[in-house]
Amino acid sequence: MADIILITGGTRSGKSAYAQRLAEALPGPRAYLATCPIIDGETAERVKLHREARSASAWETIEEPVDLAGAIGRAKTYRVLLVDCLTLWVNNLLYEAELRGRLFTEEAAAVRCREVIAACRAFPGTIIIVTNELGMGIVPADEATRRFRDCAGRMNQMIAAAAEDVTFVVSGIPLRLKGKEKELK
Repeated sequence: MADIILITGGTRSGKSAYAQRLAEALPGPRAYLATCPIIDGETAERVKLHREARSASAWETIEEPVDLAGAIGRAKTYRVLLVDCLTLWVNNLLYEAELRGRLFTEEAAAVRCREVIAACRAFPGTIIIVTNELGMGIVPADEATRRFRDCAGRMNQMIAAAAEDVTFVVSGIPLRLKGKEKELK
């Protein structure tokens, strides 16, 4: 059974860098499971910078914007899997549903999240999941953005409940919310 770790925080809080340091402190082999589709030049540049940040260490990259549970299930040769990020995955699921003329609901989000949790529990190592904490701002003005916030919030709660460790990162400072203290070198 996997050790599930959730790293949450606001945008540009340092959560991805913290998650990477945590993953690199664990014995490999390790893989970075990226959920971000490259949709424009700015996104391509961000992806390039993330890859460069991992280049000094032994990382494999798996790109999967939609089938997160399947990707986790296929990654069993790794001891450490860093999923970055859950929030982009939610966005991708909303977009995919919209392309099909469907509405992606909180209930659908819960179903997909249970699939991911089951895949995580079957993983033979450590899974570190990065997500954005969206529930600390104002209520979004439009229905689609509120649905995104609600789906992401539901998934964050479910993953946090399943995780052994949960850390909230603020301004680059990790704050332990749940679990045992881990030392980073």
